[in-house]
Amino acid sequence: MRTPSRIAIVVVLLLAAALAVAAALGAAWYRKPLSLPHSPYDFEVRSGASLSSVARALSADGIVPHALLLTVLARFERVDRTIKAGSYEIEQGITLPELLAKLTQGDVTQTAITIVEGTTFAQLKRALDDNPDVTHQLDGLSDGELLARLGASEPAPEGLFFPDTYYFAAGSSDLAVLKRAYRALHARLDAAWSRRAPGLPLASPYEALILASLVEKETGRPADRPLVASVFINRLARGMRLQTDPAVIYGIGERFDGNLRKRDLEADSPYNTYLRSGLPPTPIALPSQASLDVVVNPPTTPYLYFVSRGDGTSEFSANLIEHNRAVSKYQRGGR
Repeated sequence: MRTPSRIAIVVVLLLAAALAVAAALGAAWYRKPLSLPHSPYDFEVRSGASLSSVARALSADGIVPHALLLTVLARFERVDRTIKAGSYEIEQGITLPELLAKLTQGDVTQTAITIVEGTTFAQLKRALDDNPDVTHQLDGLSDGELLARLGASEPAPEGLFFPDTYYFAAGSSDLAVLKRAYRALHARLDAAWSRRAPGLPLASPYEALILASLVEKETGRPADRPLVASVFINRLARGMRLQTDPAVIYGIGERFDGNLRKRDLEADSPYNTYLRSGLPPTPIALPSQASLDVVVNPPTTPYLYFVSRGDGTSEFSANLIEHNRAVSKYQRGGR
């Protein structure tokens, strides 16, 4: 019987040593806290994003030493296809497996709140108040005090929080959630404004935000959203009043009973766009990314009017004669 040569024994021992070193290094990386540029650190996972793309982004920011570490661990634990879209917050001391647990909602200490597009700030505050996992720091704060805590320069909190799902540790404060949503809104708004079409009748990103909120409330139909934006842009460019019902309703506030009457359209307020030219003074709701995108890059159309068909879609018209026909057909039962 042939005995193994000394060379073969040495090779085997070297391989075993290399595997042991690799295992030790892997275990060290597994337990080692990740390096964060600041704590807490928040980042976003877009809808439809793969774990590998998220890992690459985190690696580029210096959070994960190498993207492959996160993807290999996820595949080993068979959770690489269960990543959840939303906004995440992590703190100093978090390890690679703990990060993966958050991304796949395996972390039972984590909870979430979804800010719904098209809702108002008052509705958002109620949702935070009703969330049992949130520590309440907004109680008793005026809008001005809240804006100061956010470091905001805007005149009102309406529209300043980006609609998304925000993941956070149970016990986090409502103010901390709002700060994240405020930062997310500004990141999205600034990016949209930087891509704006030339010649828009909008003077600032805040005006784009106001207009996006009007578009958001006027239609929930994706196909109609760009056309609604084009109508408002065309009217602003011509000095025409916007005449948008959702702004009037917002101005009425809690007194609105579900029916918009002629006397409401004739009652002056900063939000009555039938009586006042230009944009209302603040947004009227939390606009979606889609609404932000269409107001800074609206399609070129001749439309100046639109009316609801009663089925969730709108009829668009280029002149008042066409619009009156559409109103007669769809809202007055005419033919």
